[in-house]
Amino acid sequence: MFESRCGVSCGTCARKDEVKCVGCVSMTIPFWGGKCGVKSCCEERGLDHCGTCVEFPCKMLSEIGKDQGYDPAPRLERLVEWAKH
Repeated sequence: MFESRCGVSCGTCARKDEVKCVGCVSMTIPFWGGKCGVKSCCEERGLDHCGTCVEFPCKMLSEIGKDQGYDPAPRLERLVEWAKH
């Protein structure tokens, strides 16, 4: 079962309650009130998450969070696993 479009593990996110996030799969607009390119891309293509995209992993997906010091590898690995199910 997937938790997000980009591979974030929402169930273990320490900030989830703090920012009142219920996960991008359930939200119309991201908790920060802006637009998420990954969420929009998946929804426009009719995909549950990026792991099932023929362009996986695209540059946009691979760069998310890097500027904040996050390593994208765990998210990308999680998406590969989700795509298997």
